[in-house]
Amino acid sequence: MNRQLASWYSQALQKEMPIVSYGYSGFVLLLVPTAAADYLEYERFQLIQSLATQIHAGKLRIFSINSINNESWMNNEILPEHKAIRHNDFNHYVFNETIPYIRNIVGSNTMIYTSGASFGALHSMNLFLKRPDIINGCICMSGVYDLTEYTKGFWDEQVYYNSPAHYIPNLNNEWYVDKIKASRNIHIYTGSGNYEAPDANKRFSQILWDKGIWHDFDIWGGDIHHDWSTWCKMLPYIIDTKF
Repeated sequence: MNRQLASWYSQALQKEMPIVSYGYSGFVLLLVPTAAADYLEYERFQLIQSLATQIHAGKLRIFSINSINNESWMNNEILPEHKAIRHNDFNHYVFNETIPYIRNIVGSNTMIYTSGASFGALHSMNLFLKRPDIINGCICMSGVYDLTEYTKGFWDEQVYYNSPAHYIPNLNNEWYVDKIKASRNIHIYTGSGNYEAPDANKRFSQILWDKGIWHDFDIWGGDIHHDWSTWCKMLPYIIDTKF
């Protein structure tokens, strides 16, 4: 498998940020890690290998970046409002550095979709919804789209603007809504097993439907747990059947 490592000093984050890519052709899947994990997490837990057939066939090309959750929402050494500020730095890093970097490699016509599991699903959804002009959709697995699940009771304007379950009901800007609706590639999947949150996913799905936003939504069974074995089955299934 074609695997390439790169890195640059991020102006948004003021630190070196590595990125890894797999494959040579096809649409782009930009993977956002879970929790406090790094850019190689999806490789370590065999998710990249689970997509090997599609990657080798040139159906998709994957890019994977670091998270900074341990500097933002999971950093209990800083004030809650500073967590939100740091998270916004991450958004700027993706929008203003990562997407242009990928575009420089794959060209202007290649579709780019964000994707992630667990906390990475929330970020993937949020990144797409905030910039549907430069991101073409998202594949989100086992997520919860209410950011207050991670803020330990803290609430401010920046939590609101990074919590899809809160800002989508009030999103009335026609430009954004039309761009989001035009995607037709919003995929929300979860299981019903241990540590999954099917009811939270149902609520968010209804929020999208209430705004007239089409999406592909599926809840798998009680034997589907919040774990890598789930995501290594789920993502190849979505790629094979929906793309």
